[in-house]
Amino acid sequence: MVRSFLVEGPPKDKPWQRQRLVVLAGAGVALVVFVLYLLTLAPTILYYDRPVLLDSAMLSTQAIVLGIPGGTGEPAWAMLTHLFTYLPFGDPAYRTNLASAVYAAGAVLLVYRAGLLLSGRVVAAAVAALAFGLGTTFWSQAVIAEVYTLNTFLIMLPIVCLLLWRKTRRDRYLLIASLLMGLALTNHLTSGLVVPGAFLFVFLVDRSRLLDWRLALKGAGLFALGLVPYLYLPLRASMNPPMNEGNPTTFDRFWYLVSGTGHQGNMFAYGPAEIPGRLYFYGGNLFENMHWVLVMIAMMGFSYMLFRDRAGAALLGFLFMGWLVYGIEYRIYDALLYFIPTYMTVSLMLAVGAGALAQTMEDLIGRLSRPVGAAILVMASMALLMVPFLYAPSSFAVNDRSKDYRGQEIIDTVAEEALPNSTVLHHRSSLWYMVLVEKRRRDLRIIDPWYPSRIRYTDIVWPDDLDNVDTNLRYGTNDYTGVSTVEETAREGPVYILDQESAGPSNFRDADIGIVRVEKGILYELVPPGGKQHTDGPIVG
Repeated sequence: MVRSFLVEGPPKDKPWQRQRLVVLAGAGVALVVFVLYLLTLAPTILYYDRPVLLDSAMLSTQAIVLGIPGGTGEPAWAMLTHLFTYLPFGDPAYRTNLASAVYAAGAVLLVYRAGLLLSGRVVAAAVAALAFGLGTTFWSQAVIAEVYTLNTFLIMLPIVCLLLWRKTRRDRYLLIASLLMGLALTNHLTSGLVVPGAFLFVFLVDRSRLLDWRLALKGAGLFALGLVPYLYLPLRASMNPPMNEGNPTTFDRFWYLVSGTGHQGNMFAYGPAEIPGRLYFYGGNLFENMHWVLVMIAMMGFSYMLFRDRAGAALLGFLFMGWLVYGIEYRIYDALLYFIPTYMTVSLMLAVGAGALAQTMEDLIGRLSRPVGAAILVMASMALLMVPFLYAPSSFAVNDRSKDYRGQEIIDTVAEEALPNSTVLHHRSSLWYMVLVEKRRRDLRIIDPWYPSRIRYTDIVWPDDLDNVDTNLRYGTNDYTGVSTVEETAREGPVYILDQESAGPSNFRDADIGIVRVEKGILYELVPPGGKQHTDGPIVG
């Protein structure tokens, strides 16, 4: 049989050469994607925009000031990303963006490692890792401050441990996986699907390990230890930090936050008649993230696993279906981001499929002379490695935020144009960064009156430290149109709004509130009926 050094590595009688090849290939793949992420990394604070930039500006600031993020709290992300803010280069927001790139490159490296464990072939694992790392959606999260690249990294860690356990049968890998599964939950709840997936995998590989009560007790203890970052939420909230979404100082508030109760109304939002359309939506996104040739090889890989690796097929199939159902049934602007874990599982199936193809090719050309057969395998390996790069130029163009300074432009415009002691209405914008990190224009009152999709107990208004009830009474923020907020605050001075088109200007027009342009596309003044206009120029809405 002809053996390709590039496909399978050097002969087994030279394990040190194979180990070196494995390490270099993995490092090379991770370095390639990391460099691309750096080239397209957002240089500073971002802004609110649908569907990808819903939370980035908020998360950047929360990581910097050690606040309490919304969603499910994400304490692991907040604490880990805060460490990056001590780096000696770039502004603080750039450092939080950089954290995402580091997590993403680490996740790609772990996909490579898992692909190698599943396929046993270096090129197959490299193709899988590159296909995942160069995907448009995952790349979009690697260049901004967000939780999804760390989520992938933390999901892949226990998966690699489970595969290492199967290979070595050392129980320490099961125990490490238990710890890591608990830790992953403290970043994003979707990682919880790995827990039943792990039980299924262990049951199919060696069910006796599930019956070992000592091992089970140790695993449960380590899983609980992995949940320790959750303590950050009530402890930090008790210090009255800025950016305290949810204020989890009581058990009810803590559970409301970490359980995602505020989001449960968005789950299973689509009925049976809508499922075909949602699946079509997913399919379109899948083929935008991975070349169809690679998807076909992944399907072949999963079919191969059904006959040759039932435990691996059960693990990947269970995870894929679980995350797919979650993603297509979740009604939210950025639902496409919840597909990222499915792309990860498809990439692991791809590694198996690519490995099976390499084996089949070796068998077919085994009768050829060694130089000819080796040349064919090398060319085939190189061709397969190039396929993930076919989407790289378009992914680069779509995700290139290296010159995206709009978040800073918003800050500069407000800082320079807003009159002293005025009010600015905004929604999850970079203005939190302005007052809390840059400490500029702290004379302003900043209000977010729009429906936040969850209960907020504090941090609705800057600089007042008000609970939800008092804020509603004082500023009328129970009116999610923003109209009553304008009417209340305009009595004390000028009122501005960021990017009025994204804030539903029809609500203000219907209430006869005038809209005066201060800086096109960024800042407008709102003038209620009979109120004083502070900005020169005609009313544009």
